[in-house]
Amino acid sequence: MTKNAIVLGAGIVGVSTAIHLQRRGRQVTLIDRKDPGSETSFGNAGLIQREGVAPYGFPQQLGLLLRYALNNEIDAHYHLSALPSQLAFLARYWWNSNARRHAVITRAYAPLIENSVAEHKDLIEASQAQALIRKDGWIKIFRTEATRDEALAEAALWQSEFGVTYDSLTSADIARIEPDMTVRFAGGIRWRDPWSVLDPHALTSAYRRYFEGLGGRFVTGDAASLGQFGAGWKIMTGEGPLEADDAVLALGPWAAVATRRLGYSFPLGVKRGYHMHYAAEGNAVLNNWVLDAERGYLLAPMNRGIRLTTGAEFATLDAPKTPVQLDRAEAVARTIFPLGGRLDPEPWMGARPCTPDMMPVIGKAPRHQGLWFAFGHAHHGLTLGPVTGRVLAELITGETPFIDISAYSPQRFKP
Repeated sequence: MTKNAIVLGAGIVGVSTAIHLQRRGRQVTLIDRKDPGSETSFGNAGLIQREGVAPYGFPQQLGLLLRYALNNEIDAHYHLSALPSQLAFLARYWWNSNARRHAVITRAYAPLIENSVAEHKDLIEASQAQALIRKDGWIKIFRTEATRDEALAEAALWQSEFGVTYDSLTSADIARIEPDMTVRFAGGIRWRDPWSVLDPHALTSAYRRYFEGLGGRFVTGDAASLGQFGAGWKIMTGEGPLEADDAVLALGPWAAVATRRLGYSFPLGVKRGYHMHYAAEGNAVLNNWVLDAERGYLLAPMNRGIRLTTGAEFATLDAPKTPVQLDRAEAVARTIFPLGGRLDPEPWMGARPCTPDMMPVIGKAPRHQGLWFAFGHAHHGLTLGPVTGRVLAELITGETPFIDISAYSPQRFKP
């Protein structure tokens, strides 16, 4: 008999997992309270970051920590009221970001990143979503020679150890590539390997349609109703109760709540982020995805307009929006490129699910049969959705995952 599976969470990770399970002969139902791709997967920078082998660490330098403590930066902002509840997570995050430990984590994390573009390519072609993709990398620009030189040294190390490729850009190169930039930068890096996405929500929607074309289905439902039922699982949906042999929790920042209800205690934090789309003034054109590295925001020429994305906001998941980083970033971005008016009625806000060791949780639940986890991808959810979906589906169906995923096991937190 065909086994049934339910995947809770219809972001890029959940949709990708549903596809790979359906491909392997499972009858899969994808469940979310909202339309697929409407939450965290909606509001990213639109990059499939093959170069992102090193996860984003917590600052270690005292001077940098003191600067962030002033709470007036673009790349990081915090709610003072949220710090008491997040101190344990932040302390473990800081500890794991030590240079020696971070290097170990990077080597364990790299296999996921190394396969990110190839696994997206598979789903992009299968879902006929090629029109949403650009394959010319992205650009990181620097205002000072010291920061540029430090970044280039790190890029050379990553090229040697992890096979990423890049070009070193001079000030003249940047002026040629982006002629409408109004500031002369000290130099930059073009990462060659990453792909960019012109509409991240449209990409998730294309994957969803492909999943349904394979025979899978999407229904609305609430993860709070998930419970054990005999040897399997049961959940209430908009179409009534649904039973399955296996259940996958791919709930992003809401995974901590869902797993706690089942008796687990994962140290999952959130980094909230904002974006806004803009028109360009006059005939100005932004040709590339561009990160203003020393200010901490990114500009991306997407289908909806030029998307400006912010860094991380440390706040509780359900706290009201405080888009101060967006306002700060917009003010700086207008000094380097002729942005026009805002195109969205209000800033978009989402939350990145983060673990203190900067690696996702992928694998079998320690104390439940037929329960599987796929969450905690932090800044790389879009990047890692398809590769996560493949390795987890392989694990669920009894195959040997094509890469070693032991470092991402739920067991590492003794939950």
